[in-house]
Amino acid sequence: MKDEQLKNDSEKLSNTIFEKGMDRRSFLGGTTKIAGLTLGLSLVNSLNGLEAGAVSNAEKASKFGLHKKPDLVFPVISDVHILKSGTMDLQKFGSALHQLNELVPKQDAFVVVGDLTEYGYVEEYDRFMSLYNIKKQPQAVSMIAIGNHDYWNGLSVIDSQKRFIEKTGMESIYYHKVVKGYHFIVLGTEDGKTEGTFSVKQIEWLGEQLKIANADDPKKPIFVFHHQPIKGTIYGSEWGFSANRDLFYNTLKEYPQVITFSGHTHYPLDEPRTIHQKDFTTLATASLKNMWVEAGYLQGELPKGADTFSQGLIVEVHGDKVFIHRRDFTQNDWIGEPWVIDCRGNKNSFKYTEMREQVEPHFPKGASISVLDTTSTEMNIMFTQASDNSLVHSYKVVAKNNLTGQIAKEFRAFSEFYKDPVPNPFVLPVQGLQPGTSYDIEVYAIDSFGNMSGTFLKIAGKTKA
Repeated sequence: MKDEQLKNDSEKLSNTIFEKGMDRRSFLGGTTKIAGLTLGLSLVNSLNGLEAGAVSNAEKASKFGLHKKPDLVFPVISDVHILKSGTMDLQKFGSALHQLNELVPKQDAFVVVGDLTEYGYVEEYDRFMSLYNIKKQPQAVSMIAIGNHDYWNGLSVIDSQKRFIEKTGMESIYYHKVVKGYHFIVLGTEDGKTEGTFSVKQIEWLGEQLKIANADDPKKPIFVFHHQPIKGTIYGSEWGFSANRDLFYNTLKEYPQVITFSGHTHYPLDEPRTIHQKDFTTLATASLKNMWVEAGYLQGELPKGADTFSQGLIVEVHGDKVFIHRRDFTQNDWIGEPWVIDCRGNKNSFKYTEMREQVEPHFPKGASISVLDTTSTEMNIMFTQASDNSLVHSYKVVAKNNLTGQIAKEFRAFSEFYKDPVPNPFVLPVQGLQPGTSYDIEVYAIDSFGNMSGTFLKIAGKTKA
């Protein structure tokens, strides 16, 4: 996904010693109920083992909004990153395909939003397509976009695109299909640049296709797919493209019934900002390879367990509503409740806007904080996770010198909302302190939209001499 060498954060959390945690669905719903034993994140050893558990989830799927007879249904996945050899990539891909088949056995289409492969090698395409062709439903129309990784094979841009078309069977790197009266427009990044390239020519073509789709039926959603996100929209869109960004956005802006899907970021779908509405709707599609999160937090951009990550979407149209179901393939479970989009093309119906959440998070009555242990430069604190009406994203931790009142250390740490179960109570190391010094440590909760708790937890402690 990123060009930079993946770096290991030297700072690691020490909360693995606790056996209790908060169920992710409860955490996303803003409760502080302590869940049962921590199961952790792990992959089973074979596709058969993964397939065995999917049936029970299909039986309870209707509880989470899946309709028995939708007008249209299709899965969306991205960033599979199949390698030349190995088993983990195929296991995760196979598990996702199987769960999707169990949950929606009558798919109208299947969409992959780029980065099928790690480098765009022939062997990688062959491994991807072999498994895909075995698992895909014959009636589902395949739509696959090219991603930046699919260019990283040493070939020229043109030859990389030719290989993509030859191996996937797509008609071009960008194309327009109609499935059951619904319009699907697939765009293609035009080179291997990480941020992505969409030329004026392709964007003008997009504008023409949008006119055609709108003229066909202005009350139906128009689905648009592109690998890199549009900057300034969804969570993770800082990894999106800059060149021709405004032209791209303004072309879509004319059609509020547009729903776009992008991959590339690997950011978790647990975060409510992975859906964004302003002039149209934008959605992230996560990744089957691993998880990535934003920089500047204690756990780092690749937190512990990120390699077990695997998420995607199921999209249903039912009447004048589009249902977006978020699926965690690793956990074989749903992520929160489905997002529901009014597809009649009225901006006044948009509810997933940037300003949709103004309520600050809070610590529950009886929330506690304590110091577990200390060294000469570090104190490990344990506290009750906060609550929010959407999601507690992170914490600001401030360590003040007890004598001077000056801030000695300040940092941000994820709440680990991306884990299942979410750890509660939560343990964080406060590092970089001075030996033999007393500190007051304050913990503030922050939600996904930047609202900070008005109250905070406070504990005093002293490092060893």
